[in-house]
Amino acid sequence: MSHGNARTTFHGRKLIVQRWQQGWKKAHIAAAMGLSRKCVRTWITRFEEAGEAGLVDRSSRPQTSPRRTTAQVEQRVVDLRNAERRGPAWIGAQLGVPARTVSRVLRRHGLPRLAALDPMTGEVIRASKHTAVRYERARPGELVHMDVKKLARIPDGGGWRAHGRAAGSTSRDRATKVGYDYIHSLVDDHSRLAYSEILPDEKGTTCAAFLARAAAYFATHGITRIERLMTDNAWAYKYSLREVCAQLGARQKFIRPHCPWQNGKVERLNRTLASEWAYRQAFTSNDQRSAALAPWLEHYNTQRRHSALGGESPISRLAPT
Repeated sequence: MSHGNARTTFHGRKLIVQRWQQGWKKAHIAAAMGLSRKCVRTWITRFEEAGEAGLVDRSSRPQTSPRRTTAQVEQRVVDLRNAERRGPAWIGAQLGVPARTVSRVLRRHGLPRLAALDPMTGEVIRASKHTAVRYERARPGELVHMDVKKLARIPDGGGWRAHGRAAGSTSRDRATKVGYDYIHSLVDDHSRLAYSEILPDEKGTTCAAFLARAAAYFATHGITRIERLMTDNAWAYKYSLREVCAQLGARQKFIRPHCPWQNGKVERLNRTLASEWAYRQAFTSNDQRSAALAPWLEHYNTQRRHSALGGESPISRLAPT
C-alpha cells in the first residue's frame, strides 16, 4: 500500500518505467503524468537498481534511532506495570522516565489500559470509555461533587477474593447475610481534594451529617467556603441536604437524569477507591479494609500523582494551613 500522501502507486510507477522503456523522454513522462522530473528519475533509478522490487514502497522508519529507549528500560517499564498495575505517571516517576515515554513503551508492547483490567488479577475485563469534554473550576470550593459507592462487606476470614470463588464465595450460602458498606465521598473540582467515610446506609440524615463533616475537613485544608454542591438526583440528596447547604452558603446543583458523567470527578474517585483501596489486596475482614481507608485517603490527597494535575497531588493546589 502506498503512503497516504504518495503521488503515485505501484502501477503508476510501472507505467513510468514502461514509457521510459518505450523511448519516452523523462521530461515528457513527467508532464504527461503530472509529476516532477526528479520523481520520474527516482523511480527509473530504483528500477535499474532492483527491478520491480524497487518500485515498492519503502519504510519511512529511520535506519538508526540513537535516542530510543533501551530494551532494558523498556523491560523494567513492562515488569513494573505488570507487578504494580500503575499508570505512566507513577511508573515514570519511579524509573526516572517521562510519562509520555512510558505510554509509548506500554503501547508498543501491546499492554492494555488500566481501565480495562481487573484491579486485583490484572486480567482484561472490559474496554475503556473516554470522554472528550473536560472542565475544571478556577478555584478551590467553587464546585464540589458528592456521591455514594456501595460495596459488599467482607465476612470474617475473607471472602472469595481471598480464597477463590470455588472455595469461599458467600453467595453460595443463602443463609449467610454479609450486607453492604456505603462509601460517601466529597471531591473538590479544582484541587481534587477528597474526603470519604464508610457509613451503614445512604439515608438522608446520614448524607446530611456526612456533608457537614466533609465541609469541616475541607476547611482544615484551606477550603473554607463551598459555593456549589453537585449531586445526582437521589431522593436523599434532593430533600435532605437543603439545611446543610444553607448553613454552608452553598447552592445545590443536580446532574441531568441518567447522565452520571456530569458528576464525573467523584465517579472517577469511586473507581480509584475500588481499584487502589477496596480491591487492591485481599482483606481477611471488613474491619481490616475499613481501617485501610484513612491511610489511603491521606496518601491520595498528599502523595498520589494525578495526571489531571500535571503529576502533582491535590494538596499542591491548596494554600498551606
